[in-house]
Amino acid sequence: MLRKQTNLRPDIARLCNEGYEMSIEHGHLVMRNVPYVDSAKKIKRGALVSTLAGSISAMARPDTHVVMFSGEYPCDQDGQNLSKIVIGSKRQHIGDDLYVNHTFSSKPKSGYSDYHDKMTTYAKLLANPAAAIDSTVTARTGHVVLASEDSPFVYFDNASSRGGISAITAKLKGRSIAIVGLGGTGSYVLDMIAKTPVDKIHLFDGDDFEQHNAYRAPGAASIEQVQKNQKKVDYWKSVYSRIHTGIVTHAEYVVPENIELLRDHDMVFVCIDSNIAKIPIIAALEAFHAPFIDVGMGVNLVDGGLTAMLRTTTSTPAFRDHVHKKNRIPLQDAGGDNLYAKNIQVSELNALNACLAVIRWKKLCGFYRDTEQEHFSIFMLSGNTIVNEDAA
Repeated sequence: MLRKQTNLRPDIARLCNEGYEMSIEHGHLVMRNVPYVDSAKKIKRGALVSTLAGSISAMARPDTHVVMFSGEYPCDQDGQNLSKIVIGSKRQHIGDDLYVNHTFSSKPKSGYSDYHDKMTTYAKLLANPAAAIDSTVTARTGHVVLASEDSPFVYFDNASSRGGISAITAKLKGRSIAIVGLGGTGSYVLDMIAKTPVDKIHLFDGDDFEQHNAYRAPGAASIEQVQKNQKKVDYWKSVYSRIHTGIVTHAEYVVPENIELLRDHDMVFVCIDSNIAKIPIIAALEAFHAPFIDVGMGVNLVDGGLTAMLRTTTSTPAFRDHVHKKNRIPLQDAGGDNLYAKNIQVSELNALNACLAVIRWKKLCGFYRDTEQEHFSIFMLSGNTIVNEDAA
């Protein structure tokens, strides 16, 4: 994401200063308005698209010599295909209205030194035949458009572009997510959601961040952070605001008096231990016609070892009856035998419970393929098995 032209790495800044139309879109470096010749010997304009290694301000050599192109099959001034550089022709969706049609390969012996070297080389390969027809044609239009990407991230996501999944990742954009409970499982849900391009992440928890929390949560809190006696939501915002700009904190428990705060979210993750406290939350979410995912863990000591069951219950406006008819979310007092209620430190179980919930959400969004469409699943630790039920 490029909000300012200041502090740009030298190779990107040089491209901009020389008048190329550069932008960062969906984690890719894009050069637009590049002239080329089509098979009818007409001059047209297209866009060069490259994955982008490094960061906006830190240099890195290109991770590949290959570049993609949005436009028709390029030709020389006589209308003959530039087949020496085209290694593939397939329409691919990068994100939003950005599609590419061809892949080019022109590799110098020592590779490209930086992105100025790479992008200008390909621009010349396309523009030179066009200039042979009209000497005034150039890719250096002087129209610099840096801040073209609307992103919630502090720095651009080049992980999706490297993996070629920018268009799929875009399915998660523009959403509002609420996480109720920032204990072990809820904090891991936050860790994963913060790395998606959702618009807002609302955090709800009235507890303080204490020493035992640090042992079942992502990362490693310093002793100074533990001793600050800060609210969990404030601690987690200080951590994840380093990558995501849309984190909103609510240092309070969700109770009937403030239940309206859960209205109008695209997904609500319910990650609290108290079954009784869930009763008004579940009722309100159903009344709001809101989708939600409730997670739960049961941990017990058996023959000197721990056994556990991890539950993931999904409820959407189109599929709800299973929650009450099949008691898919326990809404009674769990009693005192469940060791998890005593804050036993099981970070890997918290993380797995969160993973299962976030994967389920991403399936609902179309990020992952969903052949089961289960709305209830149980992971049984001792047998390492997952049971899916309540298929839509």
